[in-house]
Amino acid sequence: MRFCVALILCAAVLAGCGEDDEPAAPAGVADLTVEVDPDGQDPDEPKTATVKCDAPEDCPEIDAVDPKVFEPTPGNVACTQQFGGPETAKVTGTFKGEQVDATFGRQNGCEIARWEDAAPVLEAAQ
Repeated sequence: MRFCVALILCAAVLAGCGEDDEPAAPAGVADLTVEVDPDGQDPDEPKTATVKCDAPEDCPEIDAVDPKVFEPTPGNVACTQQFGGPETAKVTGTFKGEQVDATFGRQNGCEIARWEDAAPVLEAAQ
């Protein structure tokens, strides 16, 4: 009898698995607000732009950006001590279905590389 109950429970669980009846709505490539401050501080006001791409073919250069570029440089990574300029940037919104809240600068080699990797997005506000 216990075997039958266990078998029925397994069948019920398996029946609940599988594909959804409705396909998921496409997330789009990007819906971002980009703010770039050319001098990193006052007196120049930051420039702001919106980057919106619904499909990869709408903006292939934005689609080619690796989402990892929006992650901060880990604290245990050694970066060359060089200054690439005073520019700063902030990017918020969604990128390939993920929330983004990233800041960029050019204060060392790692941050300069991140800036260059994110250039297709950042150039929208420059």
